[in-house]
Amino acid sequence: MQFRDRLMRYPFRYTVFALCVLGLLLWASIFLATGWGLAVALVFAGLVLVGLRDLRQSRHAILRNYPVIGHMRFLLEFIRPEMRQYFIESDTEAAPFSRAQRSLVYQRAKGEQDNRPFGTQLDVTRQGYEWINHSMQPTTLASSDFRVTIGADTAQPYEASVFNISAMSFGSLSANAILALNQGAKLGGFAHDTGEGSISSYHRQHGGDLIWEIGSGYFGCRDAQGRFDAERFAANARDPQVKMVEIKLSQGAKPGHGGILPGAKVTREIALARGVEIGVDCNSPSSHSAFSTPIELMQFVARLRELSGGKPTGFKLCIGHPWEWFGIVKAMLATGITPDFIVVDGAEGGTGAAPVEFSDHVGAPLQEGLLLVHNSLLGVGLRERVKIGCAGKVITAFDIARMMALGGDWCNAGRGFMMALGCIQAQTCHTGNCPTGVTTQDPLRERALVVPDKAVRVHNFHRTTLLALKELVQAAGLRHPNDITAHHIVRRLTDTEVRQLSNLILRVEPGSLLSGDMSAQHNVFKYYWPIARADAFAPA
Repeated sequence: MQFRDRLMRYPFRYTVFALCVLGLLLWASIFLATGWGLAVALVFAGLVLVGLRDLRQSRHAILRNYPVIGHMRFLLEFIRPEMRQYFIESDTEAAPFSRAQRSLVYQRAKGEQDNRPFGTQLDVTRQGYEWINHSMQPTTLASSDFRVTIGADTAQPYEASVFNISAMSFGSLSANAILALNQGAKLGGFAHDTGEGSISSYHRQHGGDLIWEIGSGYFGCRDAQGRFDAERFAANARDPQVKMVEIKLSQGAKPGHGGILPGAKVTREIALARGVEIGVDCNSPSSHSAFSTPIELMQFVARLRELSGGKPTGFKLCIGHPWEWFGIVKAMLATGITPDFIVVDGAEGGTGAAPVEFSDHVGAPLQEGLLLVHNSLLGVGLRERVKIGCAGKVITAFDIARMMALGGDWCNAGRGFMMALGCIQAQTCHTGNCPTGVTTQDPLRERALVVPDKAVRVHNFHRTTLLALKELVQAAGLRHPNDITAHHIVRRLTDTEVRQLSNLILRVEPGSLLSGDMSAQHNVFKYYWPIARADAFAPA
């Protein structure tokens, strides 16, 4: 096992501090008895004082969970910054984000300056390098608080930030992590997606805006048999703190895969939030029981919108079989019912635990999924009625700008906000041994995450990322991130060839899918649109 793993998963994390205390007592006794050993006793006294300070400080969760020994991480980073990989990567290729990206999040979350000298550190000659073209007449914008109206025709439309917290459930995250995320969302005026684990008391404590995610387990709105319960749903959905309702069809990290939370992990608090029994296995089926066809899905969307009192209602999915998605589009046309929003989750999205085959090889990446959804709605004349959110390794302002260029209206981020909380990507989320208290239900580990301090960091990360986005928008000569198009982004194909993104991506003319003539369409539409059915997810 790597040294990083031994340190971060170390079960007796206070042992070194305890040994220092014992060492102090031993050498103090020797000195008092013999007059010899004062220097050694003073060394142990200094280590004990360091450990006591570590336990009392609130800035570094690592030091609160690993007093004294936790300083090794910071010492090695100071001596040789590239040593960071031994502490926050299990291997270089599998690391979710580059060290430069992680450093950027940490700096922005802590309110530190994120400027750097000597220009770009990227290889601008490599294949796939992208940039945004700037204008000779940059704009000047008064605010970076960019908003998008979701559900404009509903009784309770929501003015959402273009950058929000992605779905992460209480149970996957600790209570303190949920508290800090929601307080940060409250401070910054942006949205916090509950994840399918439903709304816990920790989501409610600070009053930050919530997007309530309804998964196949119907947690928070289920009956004793695990089926959808309209009365329970309405009671939660009409809470003013809930701004939107999101039906989870699939998630990018493990689309088509259900899950079970073992009964041993179903605590009283988790059971209360999810509406299940304490200590009993909690099942998330791989598919919904409230609907079984695209038309029934649209009817379910309309029903939830009505039960919630007219709040924006939509769904989240990772694109799989194209004909299933096209069937949903055809159901919109057949019923006249449209979701207020769709969140496209890319296969590169994260999760606390998933089979390797699912996380690596199931589901469409965000770019392909977003393009298909955007163009399909454009092709049937529904794009203006449906807002599109997107998630999947979105972390920097350029990531947001690029998703806007591909057709998104706003972005969600999970791991970026987790790193703002202090996550060091130890990748022990599924073990309960998270060294920073972010993804654990261990009360001792969890207490290392100090909510007021980390809530400010969450707010800072959101605020400074949008400030950076504002500067990109200004440099491009635009007024809002939604003005960014694929014509503004350029990609290098070879050493000698570059293309605008608009010349490389799927494009559909507005309304062209309604004509029935697929001869001029991209092959995905030519082959799969005709076989898609509104009355079944199976192809014709």
